Amino acid sequence: MVTKKRLLFTVIFSLGFFLSNSLEAQFTMNSDSAFKAGSPNSGKLWGYMFGDYYVKAQADSLNRGSNSQYSGVPKNRNAFQIRRLYLGYNYNITKKFAAEVLLEAAPGEALTDTKLAFYVKLANLRIKDIWKGTDLILGQVSTPGFSMSSEPIWGYRSVEKTIIDVRGTPSYDLGAALQGKFDPKSQNFGYDLMVGNGTGAKPEGDNYKWLYGDIWGKFFDKKLYVNLYMDYNGMSPVNGMKHSRSMIKGFVAYTAPTFTLGVEAYSNHLKNDNQATEISTGNVDVLSVNATGLSIFTRGTIVKDKLNFFARTDFFNPDNKIDNNKYNKSVGNTSGYTDPSTKENFITAGVDFTPTKNVHLMPNIWINHYTNQGFAPKYNTSDVVARLTFYFVFDK
Repeated sequence: MVTKKRLLFTVIFSLGFFLSNSLEAQFTMNSDSAFKAGSPNSGKLWGYMFGDYYVKAQADSLNRGSNSQYSGVPKNRNAFQIRRLYLGYNYNITKKFAAEVLLEAAPGEALTDTKLAFYVKLANLRIKDIWKGTDLILGQVSTPGFSMSSEPIWGYRSVEKTIIDVRGTPSYDLGAALQGKFDPKSQNFGYDLMVGNGTGAKPEGDNYKWLYGDIWGKFFDKKLYVNLYMDYNGMSPVNGMKHSRSMIKGFVAYTAPTFTLGVEAYSNHLKNDNQATEISTGNVDVLSVNATGLSIFTRGTIVKDKLNFFARTDFFNPDNKIDNNKYNKSVGNTSGYTDPSTKENFITAGVDFTPTKNVHLMPNIWINHYTNQGFAPKYNTSDVVARLTFYFVFDK
C-alpha cells in the first residue's frame, strides 16, 4: 500500500518534473516583444473594505459558538467595526509569469493593543500554461476549499463566511498549486490540486501537510455550476493515537438572470479526535467522528443595478456519535470542532442597496441558534444581531 509520505513525495516530484520541462522551453524563448513590463497595464493596485454598525439584540448566556464572530459579545452592545480591509497588487512580469501580493487587516489579526494590523495573506508567483490549460502557482496561494467556488457565487462574504470557512478550512496556504482547465477554450471543466503547510500565514510547526483538490464543471450554458472538493490533513497525535481530518464537500449552484440558488454540504471525518469521558468509570475514550454541515442560500435582483436581496441558512452538527447514556463530557481536538455537544443553525437575510458602482449598503439580520445535544439539560438559545453592513471596492 502506498504510504501518505510516498504519495506526497510523488506529487512534489511530478510537479518538479513538469515545471523543469516547462521552464526549459520558456527560457529558450526570446522576450515577449508584445509585452512591455513597464507599461501602465502590467500592474494593478486594488482593494476593498467592509464593516458594520451592529446592535446585539440577544445573547447566548453560555457564550457558545466559538467560531461565531459575536460569541461572548454581551446583549445590547452596539458598535462600529471594520471586519476586513484588503490591499492587493497584481503584476504581469511577462506573458508567462505573474505575481500577486495581498495584505489583509481584520479583527482576528489585531495587534496586542487591539489596533488593526496588516499581514501577508497572499504572495505568489504564477507560471502560466506549464502545460496547455494549467498554471502552477508557488507561494502563499488561495486554496480550492471555497475561495474560488462557493464564496464568489454566494457573493456576500461581506455578510458572512461560507460554512467551511467558519469552521477553519483554510482559504489560503503556503505551498504549491495546480489550477487547470480540461477544456482551455470553452473553460467549462477544470480542477485544482494543492499541497501546503496547513498553517495559513503562520510558519510551519510540524511535518504534517494539507492536501487539497477539487474538480468542477459548468453546464446548461454555464448556468449550473457543480464542484466536488476533498482534503486531508494529518495532525499531532491524541493520546498517542494517529490524528487527522479529511473532508469531502459538494457544491451546486444555479444562476439565472435575476437570481442565484446554491447548496453546499460537507462531511469532515475527524479521526481519533474527540475525547469522551465515560459516566460509569471516568475513563476517557478517543473517538473518530463525522462533523457535517449544510448551507442553502439565495440572492437576486429587486431593482436592477440598485437593489438586491440575499438570504441563507446553515445547519451544523459537530459530532455524530454523541451518546448521553455512556458519556457525560466530550472535547474535540480540531480547531472549529472543539465543542461536540452543540449543534448550530445560522440564519441571515437582508437587502443590498448600491447607490453607485462598487458601493454597497446592506441592512441585515444575523442569527446563530444553539442546541445542546448532550451532557447537560437541553438548552436552546441564540445570538441575534441587527446590522448595517457597508462595503466598497476600489479598482477591481
